Amino acid sequence: MYTQENGFYIAHGPNGPISILGNMANRHGLIAGATGTGKTVTLQVIAESFCNAGVPCFMADMKGDLSGVSQPGKLSSFIEKRLPEFGIDQDSLRFEGCPVRFYDVFGEQGIPMRATIGEMGPDLMGRIMGLNDTQTGVLNILYRILDEKGVMLDDVKDLRSALDWLSKHAKEYTTQYGNVAPASIGAIQRALLQLENQGADKFFGIPSFNIMDLLETRDGKGILSVLAADKLMLQPKLYSTFLLWLLSELYSTLPEVGDLDKPKLVFFFDEAHMLFEDTSKALTDKIEQVIRLIRSKGVGIFFISQLPTDIPDVILGQLGNRVQHALRAYTPRDQKAVKVAAETFRTNPSFKTEDAILELETGEALVSFLDEKGAPSVVERAKVLFPLSQIGAITEGQRLDIMNENRDINAKYKEAQERESVFEVFAREAEAEAQAAEEAAAAKQAEKAEKKGKKEKTLWDKVWKAVVTAVTGTLATIVGKKVSDTITGKKSKDTSVKDAAGRAVKNATSAAGRQILRDILGNATKR
Repeated sequence: MYTQENGFYIAHGPNGPISILGNMANRHGLIAGATGTGKTVTLQVIAESFCNAGVPCFMADMKGDLSGVSQPGKLSSFIEKRLPEFGIDQDSLRFEGCPVRFYDVFGEQGIPMRATIGEMGPDLMGRIMGLNDTQTGVLNILYRILDEKGVMLDDVKDLRSALDWLSKHAKEYTTQYGNVAPASIGAIQRALLQLENQGADKFFGIPSFNIMDLLETRDGKGILSVLAADKLMLQPKLYSTFLLWLLSELYSTLPEVGDLDKPKLVFFFDEAHMLFEDTSKALTDKIEQVIRLIRSKGVGIFFISQLPTDIPDVILGQLGNRVQHALRAYTPRDQKAVKVAAETFRTNPSFKTEDAILELETGEALVSFLDEKGAPSVVERAKVLFPLSQIGAITEGQRLDIMNENRDINAKYKEAQERESVFEVFAREAEAEAQAAEEAAAAKQAEKAEKKGKKEKTLWDKVWKAVVTAVTGTLATIVGKKVSDTITGKKSKDTSVKDAAGRAVKNATSAAGRQILRDILGNATKR
């Protein structure tokens, strides 16, 4: 409940209203407690308060219960009994729903939320598919090569085609990026097939979701974006990785704003333990970094889980606003969790925190929010307010009516689109390479033929020159001798024209033969 007097009024303790300070809401929070102790209602109360203050929220609806936030609530005997405790006048009470958009990764119960495989990145894709370090390394190589080529991965078909292409061209990149084993590519293809069988082909594609659509308001109220996650949570890695991708997109997209009077967006991460199961230290470090830095973008994150110990200590230490519902100490692990939960609160001398956690009733909680200086307040045992919207799921008809009210944004994402696929890009590239190779071969053949023609022409020029020289020389010799005999009066043996011609032909033939032999021997030496 949001009021000018009490701000983000969440619970009521012995000392009166307990509220989250608007400028401390981006310091994140935790809602913990056993099943059935009221965590979902607490989430609904907090989200409703932010909505009424004009702050949009995103939340995952694991069982369909949160869909009721779209409808006005009703006065019940339970609420009527609580009114005097909260100091609320029944006449001033106004039940109302919040502006809501329903989303669904699979596009069945709400507006489709898609992401491209390229946007998801190799590390998150490796986590979704359960790949080992070596296989994730192969994905990193593939993404790097495609980035250099300017090729985008949109959907499952694109990734499959890209992996097939990489298997055929792996040797070309071995020295640059390392070995790409066929066994690794085969393992990735099998994991991709399994992911596709689980319905991930509906999630990966375009148009990809624009994160800025989560930051919209309507009539002064923040729009609550409710993700139908009853089917998605059956695939824990896809669910948690998708929400982590949303956080990463928010962090990389939103500008730095520093500390605001109230956050720009509040993000509720239900079943938060799924985010940290089977998560490498590198990815945990990345999550911790995003959570630590995203508050400067004006985003607050609330984790919802059964046990505080489900959250790694490095992240748990950043969750300043806490609501702890009852825990059950049936096992040694439960008893340890109760002790850890109690130790995270600032002690209240009025009661023993560890005992109080075991004694809390449904709707009751230990509450500690950050004060004006950013320090945790002393823990109080309090009763969480009731929501002004409906508690529980809505009907299919009501859901359909709300989706029709959001037809503009629904039309924006409803139909999956196709653009040039990786297969088509590589096919065009292969065709261009083949054509270029064919043209190069033809040019080489033409050059070879031209050189051969020039070579033959040069040889016959040399032969002809040798023949002319030989004939000319022979005739000159004969004519010179005749002239000399005439002058000196010397008589020599007569040479007939026939004999002269014969000598000329003989000399020409010898000269041509010598020239051809020299050319042959010269080429042989060059080789």
